[in-house]
Amino acid sequence: MVSYTALLFSLLCGAPSVLGMRAAGRGCATTISEAQLAASAQHFSTHRKQAPTGLLKAKPLDVYFHIIYKNETLEGGFIPESFITDQMKVLNDDFAKTGLSFGVKNMSRIHHPQWFSELNPYENEYMDVEMKRRYRQSGAADLNIFTVGFEREAEMYGYATFPFNYADNPTYDGIVLLYSSMPGGSTVNFNLGRTLTHETGHWVGLYHTFQGGCTGTFHDEVEDTPREARGAVGCPIGQDSCPGGGVDPIHNFMDYSDDACMTHFTPGQITRLKDQIATYRQIVVDVDA
Repeated sequence: MVSYTALLFSLLCGAPSVLGMRAAGRGCATTISEAQLAASAQHFSTHRKQAPTGLLKAKPLDVYFHIIYKNETLEGGFIPESFITDQMKVLNDDFAKTGLSFGVKNMSRIHHPQWFSELNPYENEYMDVEMKRRYRQSGAADLNIFTVGFEREAEMYGYATFPFNYADNPTYDGIVLLYSSMPGGSTVNFNLGRTLTHETGHWVGLYHTFQGGCTGTFHDEVEDTPREARGAVGCPIGQDSCPGGGVDPIHNFMDYSDDACMTHFTPGQITRLKDQIATYRQIVVDVDA
């Protein structure tokens, strides 16, 4: 399966920087390679557990928030509990049609200026490893979220691990999130909480809608998301970067559009994520009568 280092490189999501400021467009540092996609697709095909059909409701997943802060100011990452309350509402609303819901099990505040400012798996992988080794809690079905500032890397907004990597690297499972992308934060065009929705989509097994571009062997393993050449910038309604398959899915949570532009997962994505978590996260689901 995919190594942890390669996994981190596959999901370092952010935006181009301009004069050290976070820019208007969302982007991604790298993408998962076709070799990694092939290996994960083969493993999933061989071991896939299909979730029951119908409206599925899972027991609310436990969420552990780890607030990494530099100092006790908002700019230093010392976010109020209202940020978390509002973020959880966005997350649950966005995932409502998937049958998944999330509830905060615990919140901790961790004073660590270096992690807050310098966390960067490109250059400081040991920081991510050490942080999660110390503080990650519970099992495969539990979502650990670490909020940081990415002050040394203005292009990062967040990154996540995939379900199929859990067995090989359980200690490092989870999401690292830019604190100012949460509702109430200061990241312009990306402060409605959709960065966490996007990263949680990865955490339950979804790829970017633009994976593979127009011609790559592997797309996103979902049939009802049209191909697109690259991640959307802003909210370019009607954009069709890969003619022939439909306009770009700019409203999809797994694209790179502005937060206000994002509205949904497709039925195909919902089927995939349910099967991914049944296969790799042992999340119990029931058919809602």
